Amino acid sequence: MNNFILVFCFLLLSANAFGQRPSVGTSPEYVQSLTAQWRGERFPDGRPHVPDAMLKRLEHCTLEQIWGYLGGRGYHHQVAKDWQMLNPGETMVGRVVTARFMPARPDLDSLVKVAGQKEGLSQSGGNNIWPIDILTKGDVYVADGFGKVKDGTLIGSSLGNAIYGKTGKGVVFDGSIRDMQELKETAGFNAWIKGHDPSYIRDMTPISINAPIRVEGVTVFPGDVVFANDYGVVFIPAHLVGGLVASSEMTALRDEFERYLLRQSKYPSGEIHGKWSEQIKGEFRAWFDQYPEELTVTKEDIEKYLSRWED
Repeated sequence: MNNFILVFCFLLLSANAFGQRPSVGTSPEYVQSLTAQWRGERFPDGRPHVPDAMLKRLEHCTLEQIWGYLGGRGYHHQVAKDWQMLNPGETMVGRVVTARFMPARPDLDSLVKVAGQKEGLSQSGGNNIWPIDILTKGDVYVADGFGKVKDGTLIGSSLGNAIYGKTGKGVVFDGSIRDMQELKETAGFNAWIKGHDPSYIRDMTPISINAPIRVEGVTVFPGDVVFANDYGVVFIPAHLVGGLVASSEMTALRDEFERYLLRQSKYPSGEIHGKWSEQIKGEFRAWFDQYPEELTVTKEDIEKYLSRWED
C-alpha cells in the first residue's frame, strides 16, 4: 500500500469522524473525544483549557519529576530528546496545537487544497501558515515535519514573530526553521528543532491540524501540555497536569521544610529525613499554614501525604 492510499484512507476516516468530506482541521467534538478525561473548561476548538496559573507552576518542575509522575500512571513514552534549541537555558510550558506534514505529491496536494478551501483556510502565503492562523495566547505550536531539515523549514523570522505575537510562546518542530539569527533576536520566542537551514520550505503538505501526531517516539494529542527545557521535551496529558503539579509541589515543600528544620538543629537528621514523628508532622502543618506563596497543594493534600506514615 503506497503513501497516497494511506493518506487517502486517513482523509476518508477523517470524513467519517468529522463530517461528510475529507478534512485538514478537526472538529471540537473529535478533540473532546481524544481528551475525554479532562473535566475542566475547553477552548472553542475542543482543546482542554488548562489554567494559566497551573502552567506557571509547572515551569518549576523538573524533567525527572514529570517523567516519574507520568510513568507511574502508565505513560512511559512521553519524553523526546536530542533537540537543537534556539535559546538554551529557558523553560517553555504551553498548551499544544498540533500539525502533521507529509512529503508532497500532486494528487495529495490537490485533495488537501480542496479541503483547505472548503474549511476557509488561507489560500495565499503558503499552507504552512494554516496551523499558525488558529493559535491563541499560551499555545505552543508542535509539528511533525518528519525530521526534514533542508527544504523543511516550517517557519522563518516573519512567521516566528507572528507565532510569538499570537501565543507569547514558541515552537517544537520535528523539522527545521530558517532565519535562525533573526529569530534569536525575537525576545521571548524559543524553538526546539531538529536543525536549521537557509532554504525555503518545499515539497511538504499539511494533512492534519489538531489531530494526534508523532514527535520522535511520543504520541502527542492536541490539548496536551508541553514542558521543554535544556534536557528534553515532555508532553503531558491535560488531565494529569493538576496532579503532577501538586505532587511536584509536595516534594518541593517537604524538601524546603526539611532544610528549615535542619538549620534549627532541633531534631536529629535521621528523624527529619526518615519517617516523621507526630511532633514533626504538627510542625509541618503549622509551617504550611504560614506559607507565604499561593500553592496548588491543599490542606487535604497535606493530610493525605502525612497519612502515609501512619502505622
